[in-house]
Amino acid sequence: MDTQKIEIPPFTPHQKFIIAILALLQFTVILDFMVISPLGDILMKTLDMSTANFGMVVSAYAFSAGISGLLAAGFADRFDRKKLLIFFYTGFIIGTLCCAFSPNYQMLLASRIVTGFFGGVIGSVSLAIVTDLFAVNQRGRVMGFIQMAFASSQILGIPIGIYFANLWGWHSAFLMIVLLASVILIAVIFKMQPVNKHLEIQSDKSPFLHLWHTLSNKNYQIGFTAIAFLSVGGFMLQPFGSAYLVNNIHISHAQLPMVFFFTGVSVLIIMPLIGKLSDRINKFKLFTIGSVISIVMILIYTNLPVVPLWEVVALNMILFMGIMSRMVPATTLNTSIPEVKDRGAYMAITSSMQQIAGGIAAICAGYIVHQQTKTSPLENYGLLGIIISCVTLTTVFLIYRVSKMVQRKADTIKIPAE
Repeated sequence: MDTQKIEIPPFTPHQKFIIAILALLQFTVILDFMVISPLGDILMKTLDMSTANFGMVVSAYAFSAGISGLLAAGFADRFDRKKLLIFFYTGFIIGTLCCAFSPNYQMLLASRIVTGFFGGVIGSVSLAIVTDLFAVNQRGRVMGFIQMAFASSQILGIPIGIYFANLWGWHSAFLMIVLLASVILIAVIFKMQPVNKHLEIQSDKSPFLHLWHTLSNKNYQIGFTAIAFLSVGGFMLQPFGSAYLVNNIHISHAQLPMVFFFTGVSVLIIMPLIGKLSDRINKFKLFTIGSVISIVMILIYTNLPVVPLWEVVALNMILFMGIMSRMVPATTLNTSIPEVKDRGAYMAITSSMQQIAGGIAAICAGYIVHQQTKTSPLENYGLLGIIISCVTLTTVFLIYRVSKMVQRKADTIKIPAE
């Protein structure tokens, strides 16, 4: 499509506030999930967990988030999205606080279940808000900014969290998240306007009927499957990232913040560019390019010998640039699938499928990867890379189907899809 013909409207002041507040929300939610990975080696040694136990801690969050998303899906389009956001974000803060005071593996596992139950719905509510408040040709830029929360968590949150963990214990990393999230919650309560236009066009009388109608839609099922597969690679690779670097590549705990910092910088640089490109060129082509880069880098990264720190940093930067080049176009395409009246339920179910698939992936990774002792190298990490690469190829095919479906829908209602 000729990019000269596409009109890209500017953001209003309230839209800019929404982008900022959703990015900060995502920053805390992503940080809460991702800080588990760099703390993984510390947690496994401190709380005497095996790789299978640690995989269960990661997957417990994911399964809980998936179940809560399904339970919330039928009601997601029945309430003001601001109220939903406040409710689930409050529960997320309480769950994270419980994580901070967990004295053993069992308590940490239970706390991750609570955190996942509330935190897993926040992403879907945020996506529904984006779809409600932004035109289709604004969403790529919006998702680019919001996905920068991932980079920010890498640059600021994770290095600071590891620093606090090394200084005051791993509990302090979660307390840091609780403090920041509490400030953000206050801003949402007092500054965010209601998001309730969708309430004017509801048709299903029962929330469960609404959920069933959304689940049984053939087109929606394609989107659910595609996004579920999209999450599998990350849930397999990331949980054991720090343990792999420490025990296989001999990166020290003091050097880990530097690895995550520069990885975040690379993502921070690439995300605005990917967001703009996603609004201007074919999203599937952009996704495919990112997938090819990801596969090549994953196969290299998971088979590394002992290499210098600078080489680890460089490989991580390129790897995550490829991964994030997939996330923005795929997520943007996915937001274009549902009808207005189904957006909340669709996003909630999508998030659930993503979390459940990721939880299964984390458990599988925990059993694929082995560690003889707490300081032994991880075994079968290269096999994990091959499996992730195959899943990535499958995702390319599924996103191709999504892109064709979105294009047909765009042609029907006479708006540009790209």
